[in-house]
Amino acid sequence: MGKGSVCIDGFNLALPKGSGIATYGRNLLEAIEGTGLEAQVLFGPAAGISRKHPLLNEIAITDAFTPEPRPWRRAWATATARFGCEAWPVEPSDQVIWPARGGGRPRAERYWVSPQLFHTANRAFRASRTFTPVRFGGVAPAPDLMHWTTALPLCAPGRPNLYTVHDLIPLRLPHATLDNKRAFFQLMRRIARRADHIAVVSEATKRDLQSLFGVPDERVSVTWQAVSLPERLTALPEATAAAEVEAVFRVPWKGYFLFFGAVEPKKNLARVVEAYLASGAAQPLIVVGGKGWLEEDELALLKQARRDKRVRRDKIKLWEHLPFSMLVQLVRGARATLFPSLYEGFGLPVLESMLLGTPVITSTAGSLPEVAGDAALSVDPYDTRALTEAIRALSADDDLALELATRGRAQAARFSPQAHRARLAALYARLGAG
Repeated sequence: MGKGSVCIDGFNLALPKGSGIATYGRNLLEAIEGTGLEAQVLFGPAAGISRKHPLLNEIAITDAFTPEPRPWRRAWATATARFGCEAWPVEPSDQVIWPARGGGRPRAERYWVSPQLFHTANRAFRASRTFTPVRFGGVAPAPDLMHWTTALPLCAPGRPNLYTVHDLIPLRLPHATLDNKRAFFQLMRRIARRADHIAVVSEATKRDLQSLFGVPDERVSVTWQAVSLPERLTALPEATAAAEVEAVFRVPWKGYFLFFGAVEPKKNLARVVEAYLASGAAQPLIVVGGKGWLEEDELALLKQARRDKRVRRDKIKLWEHLPFSMLVQLVRGARATLFPSLYEGFGLPVLESMLLGTPVITSTAGSLPEVAGDAALSVDPYDTRALTEAIRALSADDDLALELATRGRAQAARFSPQAHRARLAALYARLGAG
């Protein structure tokens, strides 16, 4: 008897710049492999299926060229989505070079492809509020369990469907996102009613799910998240890492504050900049953040400060994107990470910073108290004065910085890949894939 198999969706894995959910998906694949199950990924590339040349199907997954389907084809696909889409197996090869910035080729034993799957399903749901069934064709055995890594209007008939819900921020903080709130509400209500089981990444998300949709305890499991950073980056000698950081950013090791993440309202960057400037901290502030949405107000004060001749030009440094390897060393070398988010389903930057031995200033909102525990300075994210005092304290107190770094490593160990794998293994076994 062969080993069981779990398939996850590749909706975020295929994004060129990745996302927090893409990181979650890659960690899932690593955990699935660690449990002894076969890991599979379902992709929905723009190109069609080639029955004669299987290599073209793998190429289509990472193809930078995305042809726009003809309007009549798109309309037909949307209208017929309720009757289902078929996925075909693709055996991973060593012929296609996957983009390194996206994390390289996902660690899976089999891929499945269904052209335009995610776009078609989302359009169909907006039009008719129906889920699109996915059926697995070809000669390869279908997966035993389908694990959707985010809320998607898709289902795989004939096997358990597990959905991960990361957060309900579009409903809790509607002013902070551009989602269609009615559609999101309908999607979450459908998942709450029909999912075989729901995984959440924090107790905070579980409370929101139960409060808003009444999901009973037995149908939702908290798995939290984990971070696995490459040893080649974490084991880089400090002297070498410090030389790289100083050469690129012109700042001393442990001599700067750091904010990293998408620039969007919930990340609270405007208050970070305001509090930092008010603190009078001698260390500069480095902001690493690509523009997300509704970023104008979040960036206004930062841009004004950088134009103000009374503020040293190097006081606040702004970078939109960095290679992952460089970001890891930048986090390692920071005096502290500033992450006082208004709300998070989990908060990976907090965990990543603690794992790397960097003190953290975070907020008391959402899941962040669960992740940070007593290993960070936590403030009300709306209280700029409290944030100012926290920055001022860490700026001046070396002993406090050392204490938080020590506590942070211990706290991060609670979210180890091993612990994450054990929680997933128990959940998969419960759903019949173990």
